Amino acid sequence: MKLKGADILINCLLEQGVDTIFGYPGGAVLDIYDALYRSGKINHVLTAHEQGAAHAADGYARVTGKTGVCFATSGPGATNLVTGIATAYMDSIPIVAVTGNVGINFLGRDSFQEVDTTGITIPITKHNFIIKDVKDLAPAIRRAFHIANTGRKGPVLIDILKNVQTDMCEYTPVTPVYPEPNPVTEAQVSRAVNAINESKRPIIMAGGGCVSSGASKRVLELARKINAPVSYTLMAKGVVPDEDPLCLGLIGMHGTVASAHALMDADLIIALGSRFSDRVALNRDKFAEGKTVIHVDIDNAELDKNVTSDIHVMADINETLKTLIPLVEANDRKAWIKKVAGYVETSGTLMDYSIRACRILQAAKRIAPEDANLIADVGQHQMWAAQFYPLEEPRKFCTSGGLGTMGYSMGAGIGAAFGSGKMSVVVIGDGCFGMNMNELMTAATQGVPMVVLLMDNGVLGMVRQWQKIFYENRFSQTTITREKADYVAIAEGMGAKGMKLGLNDDIDAVLKEAFAYAQDSCTPVLVDCEISPDDNVLPMIKPGMTYDTQITSMDN
Repeated sequence: MKLKGADILINCLLEQGVDTIFGYPGGAVLDIYDALYRSGKINHVLTAHEQGAAHAADGYARVTGKTGVCFATSGPGATNLVTGIATAYMDSIPIVAVTGNVGINFLGRDSFQEVDTTGITIPITKHNFIIKDVKDLAPAIRRAFHIANTGRKGPVLIDILKNVQTDMCEYTPVTPVYPEPNPVTEAQVSRAVNAINESKRPIIMAGGGCVSSGASKRVLELARKINAPVSYTLMAKGVVPDEDPLCLGLIGMHGTVASAHALMDADLIIALGSRFSDRVALNRDKFAEGKTVIHVDIDNAELDKNVTSDIHVMADINETLKTLIPLVEANDRKAWIKKVAGYVETSGTLMDYSIRACRILQAAKRIAPEDANLIADVGQHQMWAAQFYPLEEPRKFCTSGGLGTMGYSMGAGIGAAFGSGKMSVVVIGDGCFGMNMNELMTAATQGVPMVVLLMDNGVLGMVRQWQKIFYENRFSQTTITREKADYVAIAEGMGAKGMKLGLNDDIDAVLKEAFAYAQDSCTPVLVDCEISPDDNVLPMIKPGMTYDTQITSMDN
């Protein structure tokens, strides 16, 4: 049957199982939005800003494992997606961004709202397309979804010229087929098996690839069989339960004391789906000094890029573990486990539980629904969320890890709620809130059950902490001068409920009211939590330093 290009787009999205789109219309996508209206088969969430739409698609993808979808018009609509696309790219999140552009007769003439969208996004997409002929549209859409959600996942952009949206073309429905990851042979893992069997003090370092490949259960199975402690990068929070005895928690610049000590004393690092970023490896030359490194990653570009491995396997994590686990020897490693248990005990005594944000997060974990998603923005509160809000399973944690995008959480919290059908617990600082607070209107309008814990310390906390440590307390432009801002009133004005949390004694009572209200009324609740500007994220390792230089108090 012959259809307009815009109708082909909507039908192809339906082929791919798309049920929700986040977006913002404009002149260059009017025909697409008209086709969406006439179809009536896909839910569309109108965000307050295109960046919010990209982050919402990202949050949707993180909690579901499916490909998130966002729409924007040409020019500023497309460029407003860029930060969200780059965020997804850095964290290997599958999204498909669809933008409109001027007609082919206006292309390259500096026409109204014309921009080279594909040129701008080449460095931050896994692939992108500009569609000039309607015959190329359906194949490009199908290929975009395949690229986004296979191999190392990531964002793909499709820029559709306006004439393509109205041109007619023959359309034949196709059922998408996603190939299974390639199986891993015993030969591929034989060296890794030998190294594990010979190791006396192995540690597993789980990265975001463990979540992407659905390898959570097998990571824990491996850890238990070989009795190896597990540390995780920020992207892998929840890949093993935080409360499991073998879990040491976060590794890296703000990782736990237990993770740091175990890493230093280990003789074997089993890195699964981690790219050894500068926030994890820190001093790349000395990170694995004197240790054997096994690196498993699906992307060949990551192998030996930052840290040189002794043994590497280029393959899907889940498939690798499926083959490897039956081959490794069970080993109780009693001496190693006893030593690691001592690190965990020491770690608990060094962590500063008096920090008010930590008390709030611990209370939120107790009070929030068990199946709630945790969405953290970027900064001190992000690290506190990773440290003090335990999770039991993967795909419950969304944050901008690689790009560190302030304002990410408001859109991502909406997307996560739509994707999972569960409540979002959004942890955000007052600096981040100022970036994308407009999405609170989206959450209120859409009836999203979301509790926003606004950590209000009146400063750009993480940047100020660095100024304190590295710049001799010269706090240049990190005090937020918003004395007249009333966050409770702002929330109420946007259709949400606003609450104030002042005294420590009120934490449980206020949060119980907030969560009950959000759940019962399907209305977002913002809780303005007053915290101290002098609370710091500890432990901390200075950039480029080694794990034996971990700072555990501001006095050392």
